[in-house]
Amino acid sequence: MTIDGKTADAPEPAIRAGERVDDLERSGYRIIQDPSRFCFGMDAVLLSGFARVRRGERVLDLGTGSGIIPILLEAKTEGEHFTGLEIQPEMADMAARSVALNRLREKIDIVQGDIKEASRLFGRASFDVVTSNPPYMDGGAGITNPDEPRAVARHEILCTFDDVAREASRLLRTGGRFYLVHRPRRLAELIVTLRSRGLEPKRIRMVHPFADREANMVLIEAVRGGRPLMKVEAPVIVFREPGVYSDELKSVYGY
Repeated sequence: MTIDGKTADAPEPAIRAGERVDDLERSGYRIIQDPSRFCFGMDAVLLSGFARVRRGERVLDLGTGSGIIPILLEAKTEGEHFTGLEIQPEMADMAARSVALNRLREKIDIVQGDIKEASRLFGRASFDVVTSNPPYMDGGAGITNPDEPRAVARHEILCTFDDVAREASRLLRTGGRFYLVHRPRRLAELIVTLRSRGLEPKRIRMVHPFADREANMVLIEAVRGGRPLMKVEAPVIVFREPGVYSDELKSVYGY
């Protein structure tokens, strides 16, 4: 089911009980979020800064949640069109209302559907760029409520990383790029899985909370059908000192 619209002068979407509207500090855009469900984090913002989208390209975000990545990429790049795929109906509805709130319905579609069926929904080789901020935790151990939105976002309950990589490969044209953010502890698995699906890792950046701390996130670019040659870029340092973002993070956030 596609949740979108084409009427430029449609009334501003409703904000439901428990929701809030946050300023993204990019192009005047705002986003609707529900703290009781799941709010986007720094990982999504970092991914939007790492991903390279060229003029005229079409982009799909797998597991878009609140729609944060398509909205930020629309603000930061010259891509032609952006689509967000989200399995949870309430999250898809909220993302669609954020798109409407920013009058971006001609540029961004929100589609409710399963990542595991993405290539059937959109067709193979139909995108230039695919992004994903997939669940980090493998398996559902320790989850008290597997239907809770936070659990779905953080744990591989509804899909595995192999599902995400398989569908990204099918969705991308040859030479298309897949961008993801994940946890460094699973890096070896991520690389093996990507290569098994015909996605060659080309760029990697580690993200460290402070210069003297170990990495807690990793950003990866993989190319469908690419040749083996990987560049490990300088790390991202989040904080210059406690409570003070580094200059790079300020730039990523638009400060």
